[in-house]
Amino acid sequence: MIWTLVTFIGFTVLVAVISYLKTKGDDQTTADGYFLAGRGLPGFVIAGSLLLTNLSAEQLVGTNGQTWLVGMSPMAFEIVAAPCCIVLALWAAPRYLKGGITTIPQLIGQRFGRSTKLWFSIAYIILYLVVQIPVILYSGSLVFENIFHVSDIFGLSTFGSVVVLCIVISIVGSIYAIFGGLKAVAVSDTVNGVGLLIGGFMIPFFALHVLGNAAGYDGIAIIDGFKYLAQTYPEKLNSIGKLTAEAPEVPWITVFTGLIFLGLQSWCTHQSFIQRVLAAENLKEAQKGALYCAFLKIIGFMYLALPGVIAYALFELHGNQVSMMDAAYPQLVTEVIPAPLMGFFAAVMFGAILSSFNSVLNSVNTMFTMDIYHEYINPEASEMKLVQVGKNIGIVFAVATTIVGPMVYFFPAGLKTFLDSFVMLIGLPVLSAVFGGFFFKYLPQYAAKFIMIFHIICYGLFLIIAPQYPVVGGSIHYLYAILVLWPIELLIMAFLNHKNKKDHPDMEAWEQEDVHAVDMTPWKYRKVCAVAIIALCIIVYAAFSPLGLGA
Repeated sequence: MIWTLVTFIGFTVLVAVISYLKTKGDDQTTADGYFLAGRGLPGFVIAGSLLLTNLSAEQLVGTNGQTWLVGMSPMAFEIVAAPCCIVLALWAAPRYLKGGITTIPQLIGQRFGRSTKLWFSIAYIILYLVVQIPVILYSGSLVFENIFHVSDIFGLSTFGSVVVLCIVISIVGSIYAIFGGLKAVAVSDTVNGVGLLIGGFMIPFFALHVLGNAAGYDGIAIIDGFKYLAQTYPEKLNSIGKLTAEAPEVPWITVFTGLIFLGLQSWCTHQSFIQRVLAAENLKEAQKGALYCAFLKIIGFMYLALPGVIAYALFELHGNQVSMMDAAYPQLVTEVIPAPLMGFFAAVMFGAILSSFNSVLNSVNTMFTMDIYHEYINPEASEMKLVQVGKNIGIVFAVATTIVGPMVYFFPAGLKTFLDSFVMLIGLPVLSAVFGGFFFKYLPQYAAKFIMIFHIICYGLFLIIAPQYPVVGGSIHYLYAILVLWPIELLIMAFLNHKNKKDHPDMEAWEQEDVHAVDMTPWKYRKVCAVAIIALCIIVYAAFSPLGLGA
């Protein structure tokens, strides 16, 4: 335990020192310097920060818990992220950087007016503070409780240790987000990203080694473990979910529809992701970052999905099968990681948790400061004042979410299913506003507000009623609701666009202004990378299907 603690503290301090050295000379007295890292992030830093912003304990615990329960179909969340990153690189990033925006609500405000910007800012802030950050805090604390058994060490209840760990994660993460600004967050993400790839990939290999030994084969343990898994549980390695699947299983048809829509929302309009791209040195670096991240997401199934299936097989052999999906990954870690490496892995996990927490906290601070405070409360505020307000409101938000975080302990559903389904209550109207705003040039100002109200009512009723599949029964997957709603919302916008153009024949088409914030020369290899990414997606999916390992 002492060695574990020493290595954990050592790697965590190393990340902090590197982040400090890389940012100590930066100018954080301006809004761009603090909220957008001075618009100077290179591609590899953007890629690492995108990956770590997306990846946290609710994914490591949640997605592996899902695959433990239903097999490999939830790996679709990782694979589908790759083509969504292509859309970010080739379509969204050029438009965002052209407008020189700081937040997604600012872009919506440019297209649909000042009051619409306020609506979406408030909705996003509430979603982040009530759902996303609390889930990040809780899932992070759950991992550390299961690995370090904090409740046993300090004589606390499980809930008591969750409370303590939420406070610790919040304090450390807030130091980066509030006092370091986006540059400190992005640099720490990159360093932690390297550690996470090393630590994350350790788990499936160690787990297969233990499984091979437990299976009693006489060959190379890792190969034997995979052979046992493929021969004994081929259905678990099948990524093609049935049409009537219930969450967390993913129906195969929604992979190309509802899940793509969810992915576009996450990777192309989610403020905490987009803020890294907005901080790019130029368009070329933004496109590099998004496409590098796409490659990293394709291989993400190795540590975000496969360990859950291995855990199921290993626990069956050992006779200690867990009863809850969110307990599968932490138990697997404690069973397969050698003691000398536990501290390093814990530090990497801590970095992933901090990354998501401080990234989302930094984004919510940015939206409040730039979209609400600067727009409505103090339009004449100086650059220094905006930075100070961002830091002060960050402290308030950190305290508030730390209070809410432990309450997630009482939710019975899996962490990731809860987060993915609920976030679309606000996420899909944002996607409609952004994409529809660019596609339809004659939309009336009220269009985005109308779509938001329509969606919240329809999707909210779906979540409350939880309709059942006809004949076979079981709750209809939330991805089907997204599959149906987004095309309907785009059709509504198309109708409003046509009607407004007809009613106002002299109306000019909306065109985005180029503010010349950064150099807009695109990366010359962007299309080649995009083709390679799509090819890799097809190969991985074919491998984990009835054509391959899932036979």
